[in-house]
Amino acid sequence: MSPLASYRRLLGLAGPGYVVVAFLGRLPLAMSQMGTLLLVSATTGEYAAGGLAAGALAVANAVGSPFAGALADRIGQRIVVLVQSVVGALGLAALVALADTGGGDAALVLTAAAAGLFMPQVGPLARVRWRPITRTTGSAQPRLVDAAFSYEGAADEASYVLGPAAIGVIAVLVNPSGALLAAAAVLLVFGSWFALHRTAEAAGGRRRHGAGGPLVTAAFAVLLVAQMLIGVIFGSVQTGTTVLATVAGDAGMAGVVHSMLGVGSVIAGLAVAGLPERIGLERRMLASAAALFVLSTPLLLVDSIPFLIPVIMALGLAVAPYMISNFTLAERVVPPTRMGAAMTLLAGATGIGYAAGSSVAGRLADGGGHTPAFTVTVVAALLALLLSAASGRRLRHAVAVGAHRRLSAQPAIADAG
Repeated sequence: MSPLASYRRLLGLAGPGYVVVAFLGRLPLAMSQMGTLLLVSATTGEYAAGGLAAGALAVANAVGSPFAGALADRIGQRIVVLVQSVVGALGLAALVALADTGGGDAALVLTAAAAGLFMPQVGPLARVRWRPITRTTGSAQPRLVDAAFSYEGAADEASYVLGPAAIGVIAVLVNPSGALLAAAAVLLVFGSWFALHRTAEAAGGRRRHGAGGPLVTAAFAVLLVAQMLIGVIFGSVQTGTTVLATVAGDAGMAGVVHSMLGVGSVIAGLAVAGLPERIGLERRMLASAAALFVLSTPLLLVDSIPFLIPVIMALGLAVAPYMISNFTLAERVVPPTRMGAAMTLLAGATGIGYAAGSSVAGRLADGGGHTPAFTVTVVAALLALLLSAASGRRLRHAVAVGAHRRLSAQPAIADAG
């Protein structure tokens, strides 16, 4: 089955409306991180404070989302995501109100953390829905699930194109406060719509029926670290881009420039579905990690926005394939009934990495500008390459064990569905 045929069949199974809602529902998380960075940096005049607040939002989301994912495994996604969407939107609005009234650094960081704690991880939860959605497709299901995960990886990257770009445009046309309020509105509408969509009924609420098993194994721990490193890359690139754009006299351009990271990533992510199955996931992970390192090194040479844009776009070609490999490996090695917790844990690890990357890069940038911030990016890419090279055999074995477990658990899961 070709990638195009796979995507068409997935659209037919889920409905095009679902794809639109699930995509728009994930935008607020990307918008809120950049929006918080711009808002707090502008109101306090400190990059470190902006990075700390954005990092606090990401860390709190990383801590809260796995609990939400595990709860969704037990009781279903509908009520969990609905509550998160409403409370998260109110939290972003509160952050804007506090920043506009001159709140102190500590209050801003705590409010950002509170907002992040309740924001739903729509992308990971959407991944959980695809196996139940495709359960009637028989022998075509594995290929369709692979295609779905490729699409989700591309959709995540597209959200990190449009999210920061939208924040940047609104910040230029209105102000950073208006940009973050727009993120809150999108979350309230489309996060709630995602929660109430009919596909939510198929995902979660099956934990007590299906076969269980340990969630955090050695193989899954590798994937958590891998996602943490990609988060460091996101955070440090975003901070370095913000510093360079601000020095150039147009801080609002930071969101637009950073969004270029996702342009090549979206294209590469969609193309991953066409890779032959004989190329193992662990080999894809290694190749994309090597590309991350090679394509990140030119960041150390950039000294202007025009030079930065093509470098960021090229780096994006490796981002989605790396993340798709990680999430698809997790789908293979984690018990089916723990999938919500697994996907949100991976997203949470990305958030922790983003927090570390933005915070460290922000502190280095306060003392040395954009180049030290981008050095964090290159170091993280090198660590991702070393991790992939060292863990290939372990991951390959875990995939084989997971395939046997899934085959054994199929009758129980089918009964629960």
